[in-house]
Amino acid sequence: MKKILLFLVFAIFVCNTAQSQTDNINYTQDDVSIFNSLINKILDSKNSKNEYSEIIPQVGKYFLGTPYVAHTLECDNEVLTINLRELDCTTFLENVVVIATLVKNSKTDFESYLQQLKKFRYRNGDVAGYGSRIHYFSDWITTNESRGFVKNVSKEIGGELYDKKINFMTKNREKYPRLSDEKTFAEIQKSEENLNAHKHYYIPKAKVAEVEKNIHDGDLIAITCTTEGLDITHIGIAVKKDGRIYFMHAPMSGEKVMISREPLHDYLAKNKGNTGIMVARVIY
Repeated sequence: MKKILLFLVFAIFVCNTAQSQTDNINYTQDDVSIFNSLINKILDSKNSKNEYSEIIPQVGKYFLGTPYVAHTLECDNEVLTINLRELDCTTFLENVVVIATLVKNSKTDFESYLQQLKKFRYRNGDVAGYGSRIHYFSDWITTNESRGFVKNVSKEIGGELYDKKINFMTKNREKYPRLSDEKTFAEIQKSEENLNAHKHYYIPKAKVAEVEKNIHDGDLIAITCTTEGLDITHIGIAVKKDGRIYFMHAPMSGEKVMISREPLHDYLAKNKGNTGIMVARVIY
């Protein structure tokens, strides 16, 4: 894997002008159509057991082949951005999780989708500026675990302490134009302090093959990295095939949503910058 998308990419202000903005929400009618089509296909499934281990891979596979596009959340003003036509690793995982929870809880209208997405993406479930969005994925796990949405299972399936100080955004302030605002910078700095106050666990990549029997279909996989100050470099979804765990994700290098050609353990081994994984499980 020659290139890998950092969850915290260098922010640029690109916002699709074809999108309509209403009540701090950006989306197109194509997004609504994609959402409705996906919901209908899932609800029409005759063999659904209504378990996340089935629903999450099912939703994820619907997006296979969807083009990879970065920076879709970066607009001049922070709004709830919907783009189901183009995905990066973060928006892919986030949308799959949100849609799966809607199906699980029998709330499958578009308005419920918008509200649920806000809950997962923003610290207090409200769009209140750039600083209100959860930017670090370990913070996404911790915050949504505190809400009862997900469970971090990294430690219980064989993980070790992930002893790393997270401060990539504030240490690289010049790479994030929105951090030129002092209030926003202080909000991100505070989120880093809170994140560093928690203990985090990960499975070193040399142990992934050993513990993969404890990883479920549909678990959320976050790849840890050697980059100073950064927690997670890429994220995706566990897919079980022939008794092995594979990785469904939106990679920059592949330019579309795909399932890895090799098991997760082998996928990780290809890149020296990968150090291991965190594993979270949706429970909402």
